[in-house]
Amino acid sequence: MLRDVARLAGVSHQTVSRVLNDSPMVSEAARAKVQAAVAQLGYRPHASARALATKRTMHLGVVCVGAEQYGPSLTLMAAAAAAREAGYTCNLHPLETVDRRAMRVALDQLTRDAVDGILVIAPTDAAASSVEGQPTDIPLVMFEPGIDNGTTKIAIDEALGARLATRHLLDLGHTTVHHVSGPEGWLGTRARIEGWRAELAAAGRPAYAPVAGDWSSLSGYHAGQRLAGDPSVTAVFVANDQMAIGVMAAMADAGRQVPSQVSIVGFDDIPEVSWTRPALTTVQLDFAEVGRRCVQRLLGYIDGDEVQTTEAVRPHLLTRASSAAPPVIT
Repeated sequence: MLRDVARLAGVSHQTVSRVLNDSPMVSEAARAKVQAAVAQLGYRPHASARALATKRTMHLGVVCVGAEQYGPSLTLMAAAAAAREAGYTCNLHPLETVDRRAMRVALDQLTRDAVDGILVIAPTDAAASSVEGQPTDIPLVMFEPGIDNGTTKIAIDEALGARLATRHLLDLGHTTVHHVSGPEGWLGTRARIEGWRAELAAAGRPAYAPVAGDWSSLSGYHAGQRLAGDPSVTAVFVANDQMAIGVMAAMADAGRQVPSQVSIVGFDDIPEVSWTRPALTTVQLDFAEVGRRCVQRLLGYIDGDEVQTTEAVRPHLLTRASSAAPPVIT
């Protein structure tokens, strides 16, 4: 209870309230006493009381597209955890149909719910474009794969991740790298293709047409069947780990050994890939960090802070057993 904190600290309950609401009208000595009493009693301010004092609802709105996919789902969970740590709850508005009308409905609904800010998880072209130019009366931050403007858009540098994967395979001695891409319409698909092509161009190596999948292991298997029939294919960069697992299965069924005959590198670092045999070399994307940054940035706008621009989250290559030097031709 607030009065218990006041009694232990030897101050008025009004002083306790000012300290909890970070008012500057408190001496440092009184602030220290109150903070010590709060810590000793394990006091937690009631959310409704805090909302009343700060003139906020303590709710954030989240519009999410593609929540069934690994990256958006991890971003969503991390954002919810970061919001909870800050004393906020999240009002989730998943979108199945993605166009400007559906996005407008979602934004209007969250505005009517009186959220303090909105996070949009927009991994597709349709989702990103449906937000552009939409007026909102409250702060809005987006997770937009491949695009980080340092202010309202936050992302991982996925093009860099694709370059890391491609460079790893070229450094092993492969003459070029084939690519199994994600589906059209996804921002991550485009960023990963751009990074792959850019690294091959920088090395003066040919870039053959990507084989498109749909993010699923089955589509990766079908892509792998196409690639397995070409003996010149010795290295494949796959746009996500689920498809990479399918590619590896197709290679095994075609009698092509990984990595002695063909090397495979995935993308995302889902938990299962350290248990494939061989364990999958992949690019690790820190979606949890993206979720945390989105909430931190959004709360900064809500608080009226001066926003400090940051670079996109950097990916990391995790070298495992699925990549090796190409076979020696005798």
